[in-house]
Amino acid sequence: MDRLIEFISANPLLVAATLLMAIAVIVVEVQLRARALLEVSTAEVVRMINRGATVVDIRDRARFEAGHVVEAVHMAPEELAKGGEGRIKKKRGVVVICENGSQSYRAVKALRTAGFDGAFSLKGGIGSWQRDSQPLVTGKR
Repeated sequence: MDRLIEFISANPLLVAATLLMAIAVIVVEVQLRARALLEVSTAEVVRMINRGATVVDIRDRARFEAGHVVEAVHMAPEELAKGGEGRIKKKRGVVVICENGSQSYRAVKALRTAGFDGAFSLKGGIGSWQRDSQPLVTGKR
């Protein structure tokens, strides 16, 4: 114990850096675990769709028309942040899809704050949907 105290007093910068790195690792780990609670896999999205969930695509209009999930609703992130203005229902599940999952994650956090407890983000976005060989439809809906 005496040697530990001697080491700490002889190397305060090294000890401080080590403590800061440990805190940073803990913070990042907590954030990743919290994010995992709001994201679902492609397989889970398919199950949710089969149970009647609404799919909301928040990508820009051109990308939406180039290929989107069957029966997906296109909505701007700002419109979705306002609760979908009556286009989505709180009682049903909601899956939000963007290009890579980061924008939809933020949208889901806003939806959860607005009372949509069944809102989730597709982990990895439309890219993971395509990697898992799920179908896309093109054109306007």
